[in-house]
Amino acid sequence: MTVENLPRRQFLRGKFLTSLHSENEQKQGVDGIRPPWAVENSIFVEQCTRCGDCLSVCETNILVKGDGGFPEVRFDNGECTFCGKCVDVCKQPIFHSRDEKPWLHKIEIGMACLSQHRIECRSCQDSCPMRAISFRLQMGGVAQPLVNTDVCNGCGACLQGCPVNAIKISYLKQNE
Repeated sequence: MTVENLPRRQFLRGKFLTSLHSENEQKQGVDGIRPPWAVENSIFVEQCTRCGDCLSVCETNILVKGDGGFPEVRFDNGECTFCGKCVDVCKQPIFHSRDEKPWLHKIEIGMACLSQHRIECRSCQDSCPMRAISFRLQMGGVAQPLVNTDVCNGCGACLQGCPVNAIKISYLKQNE
């Protein structure tokens, strides 16, 4: 049962939290987000030795063993600080230069967002170090979030800040 069709009584009792958590796991589990500066996924999977060195040096502990033992980013644990230690420790040619953008990801704020339900919340804006999330005032309603994808660096701070897991991060294709 998703949040959209959850009865009001169950929503108010907190049942939405288990629903949101399982949906979040499904999104991150299959198409795991690789560490910053990682090469294309097919090359990454072919050349990564799964040694775990990158996992052990991650200062925010967001790198975990994902499917097949490959490193995967889990923003449940924190945000990426782009320290580059994962790139520096890796002996395989599976990372781009740190002079390039760390990754091409964008965030999307879904319908589970409290502001969509006329509840005032700006925790994503408060937790965003890049100030990529702002709120547009609505006449007679609650301010709605706006994401500036040009400013967003995909660090994941907003995901951790959202009390209802309404934010998802996804790969941004080159032509977007």
